Amino acid sequence: MRASPIRIPTVSNDTEWDFCFHLSQQTKIPTYQQTEELYPTGGSEESEEDTKAKEKTIDCMSLPREKLVQSQKKTAQLIKEKMNTQANQELIRCVILSRITFGEEHWKCAQALASLAYGYLTLRGLPAQAKKHAESAKNTLLTWKGKTTSDKEKKEILDALVMLYYTLGVAWLLQNHGREAYFNLQKAERNMKELKELCKGGICPHGLQVSEKDLTVALGRASLAIHRLNLALAYFEKAVGNVIATKGDRTSDLVTLYEEMAQIEQLRRNHDQAIQYLQQAHSICISLFTEVSPQTAEASVLLAKAYTMSGEARHMDVAEIYFIKSISAYQTALGPEDCQTLMAIEDFYKWLIHNGKKECLMIQVLLYGSEHSKSRGTKNVLTLLQRVSNSSSRWRRKATPGRWDSVCKVIEA
Repeated sequence: MRASPIRIPTVSNDTEWDFCFHLSQQTKIPTYQQTEELYPTGGSEESEEDTKAKEKTIDCMSLPREKLVQSQKKTAQLIKEKMNTQANQELIRCVILSRITFGEEHWKCAQALASLAYGYLTLRGLPAQAKKHAESAKNTLLTWKGKTTSDKEKKEILDALVMLYYTLGVAWLLQNHGREAYFNLQKAERNMKELKELCKGGICPHGLQVSEKDLTVALGRASLAIHRLNLALAYFEKAVGNVIATKGDRTSDLVTLYEEMAQIEQLRRNHDQAIQYLQQAHSICISLFTEVSPQTAEASVLLAKAYTMSGEARHMDVAEIYFIKSISAYQTALGPEDCQTLMAIEDFYKWLIHNGKKECLMIQVLLYGSEHSKSRGTKNVLTLLQRVSNSSSRWRRKATPGRWDSVCKVIEA
């Protein structure tokens, strides 16, 4: 989290938004009520002037409605093009136009606020703003949900509530409040279940943005945050099942899930199962990204650490192999002076020291003498790795030219 104060973006320099704000101040009565209240249909016949005035008002108010539809389409396109900041600005415009068109107490305005909150979370990564707008929308949506008569309207409101509670849950999770996160995500799960029941045999709203997989993963992470390990694992297993059913068993979506499941199994001290999950993640990375990609390098580091955590002597040689593979892959993919390369080398150095490789040096000196190539090679590796460790503690990205090439050459030898 950044230390600077949170700032809600303003739109004071946008003439179109200025127009929307100006019009919203004039439109105190929601559009769907305004025409009838200004021009009552009962009692007496309308004059020609009254009819023309009524038509003029309707034409005037059709502009924000048309702009709202255009803005919603533009938002979808911007998200597709990964123009996140512009998409978030367009979501703000949707809220303004919804307020003008329907009135700020209407559920459609609250729906637009829920979408804006979700946008702040997923497009901008700003949980504080996301929570603010989600809370603003909550009471209105809950009130309308209780008195809806149309199934179509109820589906849209349930869809918005899923998005709202998911946003609140993940926002709390990002701020390290596990209990609040789990509480809100449970509400999202209940509303999604109700929505699926209502949609059975029918069509769900096209605006549904929170997938069952996203919600399941979030519930797994929230369960882990409150140390309910068995529940967390059950949610992740369900998420894996959803992904395999929709995308197959060789998709990159599974890599993160397997890595998080391995973390849970390590906490449960099931090290063999953790290694198995990480082997699956590593295998997918190789098939999708090749052996010398950053993704495969990261998977190799995690595998090396998993083997060391088992504490079994039979795993030590395998751990060393994966440490070296990770360093080699990082160096090829990112360069010898990249931060991730240096961190992998530092992890390897710490592992060498922890596992008595420096004792190893003394034995080689006794057996072969201090000038033997094996003794000198081991000593050079330890010296260089120690320098890397000391340097990366002070600065991660600076390095002496040529140093890392020599480290990797010694390791390969």
